[in-house]
Amino acid sequence: MPVTSTSVWKIALLSGISRSLDYLPAAGWRGPVPLHHRVVVPLGKRAVIGWVIGERDHSSLDPDQLRPCERVLDPEPLLDSETVSLIQWTAHYYHHPLGRVLATAIPAPLRRGGHADVPHMPHWQLTRAGQAQDHAGVRGTRLQALLALLRAHPTGMSSGQLATALPNYREPLRRAVDRGWVEDAPAPPRPVIDPVFAQSPHTLNPDQQHAVDTLQTTRGFAPVVLEGVTGSGKTEVYLHALESALQAGRQALVLTPEIGLIPQLYRRLQARFGIPIASLHSGATERQRLHGWLAARDRHARIVLGTRSAVFTPLPELGLIVVDEEHDVAYKQEEGLRYSARDLALWRARHNAVPIILGSATPSLESFHRADRGDYRLLRLPLRTGEAQAPAIHLIDMRPYPAADGLSPPLLHAIKRELAQGGQAMLFQNRRGYAPMLRCRACGWIAGCAHCDARMTLHREPRRQDLLICHHCGFRRASPAACPECHQPALDILGMGTARIEEALRHHFPNACLARIDRDSTRRSGSLERLLDAAVRGEANLLIGTQMLAKGHHLPHLGLVAILDVDQGLYSPDFRASERMGQLVIQVAGRAGRESRRGTTWIQTHRPDHAWLRQLLDEGYAAFARSLLDERRQANWPPFSRLALLRAQASSVERALAFLAQIPNYGSPPPDVHLLGPVPAPMTRRAGAHRAQLLLMATSPAPLHHYLDRLIPQLSTLPQRSGVRWSLDVDPQDLF
Repeated sequence: MPVTSTSVWKIALLSGISRSLDYLPAAGWRGPVPLHHRVVVPLGKRAVIGWVIGERDHSSLDPDQLRPCERVLDPEPLLDSETVSLIQWTAHYYHHPLGRVLATAIPAPLRRGGHADVPHMPHWQLTRAGQAQDHAGVRGTRLQALLALLRAHPTGMSSGQLATALPNYREPLRRAVDRGWVEDAPAPPRPVIDPVFAQSPHTLNPDQQHAVDTLQTTRGFAPVVLEGVTGSGKTEVYLHALESALQAGRQALVLTPEIGLIPQLYRRLQARFGIPIASLHSGATERQRLHGWLAARDRHARIVLGTRSAVFTPLPELGLIVVDEEHDVAYKQEEGLRYSARDLALWRARHNAVPIILGSATPSLESFHRADRGDYRLLRLPLRTGEAQAPAIHLIDMRPYPAADGLSPPLLHAIKRELAQGGQAMLFQNRRGYAPMLRCRACGWIAGCAHCDARMTLHREPRRQDLLICHHCGFRRASPAACPECHQPALDILGMGTARIEEALRHHFPNACLARIDRDSTRRSGSLERLLDAAVRGEANLLIGTQMLAKGHHLPHLGLVAILDVDQGLYSPDFRASERMGQLVIQVAGRAGRESRRGTTWIQTHRPDHAWLRQLLDEGYAAFARSLLDERRQANWPPFSRLALLRAQASSVERALAFLAQIPNYGSPPPDVHLLGPVPAPMTRRAGAHRAQLLLMATSPAPLHHYLDRLIPQLSTLPQRSGVRWSLDVDPQDLF
């Protein structure tokens, strides 16, 4: 029999069951429903965290099934109304359970029921003895750097600020505290924002000044695409826009796609403004992220700088959003809640009626299209600042050269010349490990993953056993000495990873100071910062790395850049592959030749006459992008259509396909929504599961989402759902 009550609370759980559940008020609760507070509720024999999302005067449950909340955790709503609206819209647009969206949006301690107040965070300041100490005479470069940093910040720095500005600060800090030079002092009160900032702005060139003038007269929601070649001074334009927002007493959100870009941008913001900045990224501790999140929510942090998930940070006084490198695929989450941080940033800007800057040397085709349509304003910075010139670009036809170590004679000669002139060279190869394939010369056996339809990558490090590692599921095993099929010892190592190129470079340039920057070489805390710091100072003069090295870093000594294999982007079946190839070439090429010296970029290819590559290099990225848009229009790919990808995985691909094949029978799509498939996923088996997919294509968002609203609730009732897990990706960036 249904329950009638004065109040039934509707609770969204942060984990477990995806639908909302009904609960009675907590014992002794006398006030109104604690809307948007966290609560502890019973679920079976467990106590879990939920979020109050509404109130009802009755429930469809029988009386003996309705249980009371155990307690209310928050004395006030956890989030302001704007952030609540953001979470609700995200759940609706991506068709994801509301409680799980909240779990993504808040720091881990709050997901576990921790207090939503600012914990004590040490604030480190020089003592009188530390101020009197001659820092130049102190032994230890890290201790010297710490003391100099605190001297430059007389009001002190938090542990989070120290961690961002000086990786591995803990040991020198301990020594400084032991010697009485540094103390944990009370944090200064929140500063009053005024027009006098810590560092004077740089002089702008005419293009920068035009962009700044345009932004300063922009009011309300007005997306601006800031297309600036590498080295054109986009960051300086950001800083002027931020200054205007801060002077108006507003907060700002600055997003960047990679954690490796945070330290240099943080230092520029801190040097320019000298105000509280919350730095939110996976490299910070849980406590640091909680502190920064709360500081932003409580209006203390005036700027939030972070990677993808920082887009959910509460900012009650939001006045400006900056999305740096807006084209970057890293803004799209590929697991769980598959959201686009760039698109959520655009929603926040629209909802709050504030300006948003989408900056990139290579804007996405979606942003170009919206600028052409008049939805966004396009501002260009076509020239490098100061005396810097665009690099000279050279194509190397690899067909005459054997594929011995991936380094052609013309490239080796150019590197030798660059190093002899005291310069710095960077080689880009977007494939980590030693080699992507191990093959038997006798029988053709190829080392494959036991759990995926993928080849395993050979990893070889000095003084360690060779390993085969799957880059999709993480499975690893020792590399065999002989073929496991025919037992012949003749195993060929094929292809080039960054570690193998490093080995070749050490052979060709034994006197160079070489640094490899990829996920394998930067696993330890602080290692990425140390390697990048050595590159920035020019101590490492020969660099090899993946995309994490190619993005956004200012390397003043860099004179030569090489892309070792551009052909991967020319042959992919993914309709976005050409766009990403073009973005990659321009982004990597632009790293060469800062300051007053012109750099050179070398591109190795077996297709020097490929139409896309020729147009990109001869006519530039904008013409290349518009040609791709014409091709997309003819094929009806985004941005001229909208996509959603429904993935299913099961113990067999037949079961996954059967599940997806039922969908047209249980939710017939309208005429303007087309179902393509189902088909086996390009990598059918991954991490032991067999996968299939169904692509939904629509002419516009509305019919697609109306159809998904009807379809999603039915998926759990399909006859062949047993043993099948499914996921939905709205606006997928990867169809493969």
